[in-house]
Amino acid sequence: MGAQQAMELIIRRARLAEGGVVDVAVSGGRIAAIGALPATLAATTQLDLRGEAWLSAGWIDSHVHCYAASPLYHDEPDRVGIAGGVTTVVDAGSSGADDVADFRQLASGAQTRVLALLNIARTGIRTQHELADLAQIDADAARRAIADHAGFIVGLKARMSGSVVGDNGLHPLRIAKAIQRDNGDLPLMVHIGNDPPRLEEIADLLGAGDIITHCFNGKPNRILTPQGEVRAAVTQALARGVRLDVGHGSASFSFEVARQAIALGLLPDTISSDIYCRNRLQGPVYSLAAVMSKFLAIGMTLPQVIACVTHQAADALRLAGRGRLAVGAEADLTLFTLTDAPQHYLDADGASVHASQHLSPLAAVVAGVLYPTDTWSAEYVC
Repeated sequence: MGAQQAMELIIRRARLAEGGVVDVAVSGGRIAAIGALPATLAATTQLDLRGEAWLSAGWIDSHVHCYAASPLYHDEPDRVGIAGGVTTVVDAGSSGADDVADFRQLASGAQTRVLALLNIARTGIRTQHELADLAQIDADAARRAIADHAGFIVGLKARMSGSVVGDNGLHPLRIAKAIQRDNGDLPLMVHIGNDPPRLEEIADLLGAGDIITHCFNGKPNRILTPQGEVRAAVTQALARGVRLDVGHGSASFSFEVARQAIALGLLPDTISSDIYCRNRLQGPVYSLAAVMSKFLAIGMTLPQVIACVTHQAADALRLAGRGRLAVGAEADLTLFTLTDAPQHYLDADGASVHASQHLSPLAAVVAGVLYPTDTWSAEYVC
């Protein structure tokens, strides 16, 4: 890279979660250079974070609901994406084979990168009990949808709580595993909640790369025993390569469970929001940044938290080229501050924590294009 070569975007003196301060140059929508860049290097847009603000690979929220036409859980992709510093959102099962094409069309107008986990019920989440009727699960329709929307559909979703499956128990999950095997072993995200089926039965069917979401819910069917130990079936599943996703949501995150699990060394693989319009506006979710801040408040480090929304999220959903700061990678970046100010947070059960710090996203950069948030400061523009 010659000193006179003009870039589209240069970000100078950005702090990294793992330590250090770097400059980043972007050209052609990709990261062109990382390190101490020459002062003479020109760019269409230049920012100087002055060692005060932070930069990471673009945040990935691996569990949202942003299919605007969904009747129950819906939102606009950019409201849960770039407006909150999130560059990629993964809708977790709002759509099924019947309506994923419509979802993709609606999402195509977003600035945020939008991906989908296909609900194994062909109608998606149009009711709270989409898996209570096994006729809703059409393996052939799922196969066609996956083939037609390769690159948009990145995995499968099965909601395995009693209110969803009705009297069908584990049957929907067994069918989901068959669909998975017949379609390239796509990642399968499994929602856990109230039983039946019991968590032990669910965990026993899961294998490497599968994802348990709502992993820190406070319901009786939680990952911890009444004695506060990790359930044996969960320990065995994790040993097989099953991953844990937070999926905070309106009713699926407990500070008590998360604290106990973290104290036992059980950290989440991915931190996600399970956000949609209601819990974004009324809480307790509000944003991915707020959920991340809750984990800082209960003892995870900043590098651990950032890893859960960058490379670990990309790895969990096999998003090649995402989640890492690397020369040649697409320039998906998140700029943020870590503010020393008291903050009060609630979990899904109404319990509270007081945090001394909170994350505040300044901007999302998607394919090299800067999208400032409401907290952006023009002082960073050179």
